Amino acid sequence: MDRSSRIFIAGHRGLVGGTLLRKMRQDGFDPIICGREDLDLLDQDATHRFFRNERIEYAVIAAGLVGGVHANSTRQADFLYENIVIAANTIHAAFAANTEKLLFLGSSCIYPRLAPQPIRESALLTGPLEPTNEGYAVAKIAALKLCEMFARQYGKRFISAMPTNLYGPGDSFHPDHSHVIPGMMRRFHEAKFAGAKEVRIWGTGKPLREFLHVDDLADALVVLLERYEDLETINVGSGEEVSIRQLAETMRDVVGFPGAIAFDASKPDGMPRKFLDSSRMRALGWAPKHSLREGLASTYRWAVEGDAFRSAA
Repeated sequence: MDRSSRIFIAGHRGLVGGTLLRKMRQDGFDPIICGREDLDLLDQDATHRFFRNERIEYAVIAAGLVGGVHANSTRQADFLYENIVIAANTIHAAFAANTEKLLFLGSSCIYPRLAPQPIRESALLTGPLEPTNEGYAVAKIAALKLCEMFARQYGKRFISAMPTNLYGPGDSFHPDHSHVIPGMMRRFHEAKFAGAKEVRIWGTGKPLREFLHVDDLADALVVLLERYEDLETINVGSGEEVSIRQLAETMRDVVGFPGAIAFDASKPDGMPRKFLDSSRMRALGWAPKHSLREGLASTYRWAVEGDAFRSAA
């Protein structure tokens, strides 16, 4: 892959795609982008036509319907349908257009609910899924396997990566549809300025999670496009594990909220633990640069300066 390659980033308005776009431009690449108003990835004919007409050489598929625990658990059909159709359309279009290499992004939430920790890539499909995001997980698993099967049957350089929970500048701070970190950050921010005495957090606070700054993921994706060729998906994690309680306490400090934290045990926890074994990724020479506290602080500064809380209301 050189600087003149015709590279398509699907989902460039999202957290991952937007960050990757900025990084690649900083590195001298000029990726091809196409917004949803110009290209509907749910439209098979339009997607095939785009790949063919634009002569796409490299593709990163970071597009899809995403959300937190509430959105995943209450919109299972939407998450399954949209994500499986987008994946099928883009992967098959890349195959038909003879795209040189494709990188599809999965998600660590598609591993079995009780997978041995830290989770190795071989744990995929070895046990029941987490019920609160089963629709999303099934769609992502199908896409990973589709990449693998095109590689096995046709020799295509179609690879996939399994990032852990992501956060950073460019994230969505929507009050109902955001992920763990932006959703929690918003609640602490609003409580701070409302003079609230406490912030309530879903669940018991006991689940363990791993979080990766999206800038670190973007670095990893470029490494994978340039160096990774294996059929098996590859984990991308920070190697830093915290409980939801520890995350909330760190978030309170970063935001500067002086009140208490209360946990609502009537709400679902999700998977009890989710920590990736990213040793194969690190063997490629990649390592994250952001600690969780530093990453949270920089993300909060970005959100405040860009008025992200109000614009996402």
